[in-house]
Amino acid sequence: MPVFWSKWKKFLTEVRTELKRTTWPNRTEVRNTTVVVVVTTFIFAAFLGVVDLILSDLLKRIFGAFSG
Repeated sequence: MPVFWSKWKKFLTEVRTELKRTTWPNRTEVRNTTVVVVVTTFIFAAFLGVVDLILSDLLKRIFGAFSG
């Protein structure tokens, strides 16, 4: 067990060291990047929705042509 605890202690020490070197974003940066993510998500959702409508209509036409 002592080996486990020494490795665990070393890991936590290294984590603390890394966190001290981390630069955290301020409130404005977080808000701006969140807006970019939300807008991008809506744009991709709209695009995929349009592609889905086009492909489903195309498949309906193809299956309709062969069924009747």
